[in-house]
Amino acid sequence: MNKQEALHLAEQYLCPDRVRFLRNVGIDLVIGRREGYRIWDVDGRELIDIHLNGGVYNLGHRNPDIVAALTDALETLDIGNHHFPSTERALLAQRLVELTPGSHYAVFASGGGEAVDLAIKSARRATGRRKIVSVTDAYHGHTGLALAAGDEQAAANFLATDPDFVRVPFNDAEALAAAIPNAAAVILETVPATAGFPRPQPDYLPAVRQLCDDAGALYIADEVQTGLGRTGSMWGVEHFGVVPDILITGKGLSGGIYPIAATLLSERAGAWLETDGWGHVSTFGGAELGCRVAQKVLDLTEAADPPIDRWTTELAALQQRHPSWLVEVRQTGLVIGLKFAHEMGGMLMTKLLFDEGVWAMFAGFDRSVLQVKPGLLMTDVEPVIAALDRACMKAEAL
Repeated sequence: MNKQEALHLAEQYLCPDRVRFLRNVGIDLVIGRREGYRIWDVDGRELIDIHLNGGVYNLGHRNPDIVAALTDALETLDIGNHHFPSTERALLAQRLVELTPGSHYAVFASGGGEAVDLAIKSARRATGRRKIVSVTDAYHGHTGLALAAGDEQAAANFLATDPDFVRVPFNDAEALAAAIPNAAAVILETVPATAGFPRPQPDYLPAVRQLCDDAGALYIADEVQTGLGRTGSMWGVEHFGVVPDILITGKGLSGGIYPIAATLLSERAGAWLETDGWGHVSTFGGAELGCRVAQKVLDLTEAADPPIDRWTTELAALQQRHPSWLVEVRQTGLVIGLKFAHEMGGMLMTKLLFDEGVWAMFAGFDRSVLQVKPGLLMTDVEPVIAALDRACMKAEAL
């Protein structure tokens, strides 16, 4: 099937508005071959991938070690049966708990939204309260409770708004203090992705932790995009010195090969597991094939030495060359947002970089920002910086 046929079918049967939007801005990518940190359009055009589908491909597309782990697992395993204990699930649960400060139990899901739903349900059960506090311009997934906790307009589009879900601005501890009484939980992306990766102020997450303790609420850290080594620590919260009651991981845990996510619960948050074995079930959550893949992901993540300092140095130099266009570099390890001097600057840079052979994505809730998500094993930093440099020059000339 050629590209135009694929685009036609997608527009007709799959995601019409998305296809039209991308084509209208001059992006007609249909991914064919993929390997490492490169993807190829079905027409053969090569691009460096620094979007990585939100961090799904932290370790690269079709990482050979991860592919081998799945291939080996297919010799003896399948999805498994969620009703019964499983060696694969038990071993992965033990490892994740040992890697996650404050956690005591792991519950598996097939994706991040499902894992967020489970986190909210657990917080409500532990506290006997309903109110959930999140932040404006948040994204936690598109399942039921996750959608209600995220961006208000997205929730309204599916009639998922709920008075028990309250939003406050990010980095505003005073607003959180006013909203938190009688809350079951506060849920936060450690560095909010779709808002353009604004960095938490140094005292903000510690203040969130203290406010939760004072109010008897649980602190839920959504680490679907910031976890698994992206900030320079296994979990982003470690970078800020806080321990949540619940931590959610997904995307990169799959290695881009087999869907799996996890909700990591403290003893208090997961106490229901001791008395209600069927309080939450997920047919595909913790599929045994996925557990084997996730073990290899953790092996590779723990061994990785991502070139964070090189990105810091190169991006600082890039900003010095384009100070009137690149107005802010928001960097927490390899969680990077580049803010430009136009309200649609991130969207423009997405198109200009696409023309330069680099795939990056603008931030959905702040389109002045370009999301940059380099891989943990990515070594060719300079070609990306060179493409960014050329794209900045083109933008400045418009």
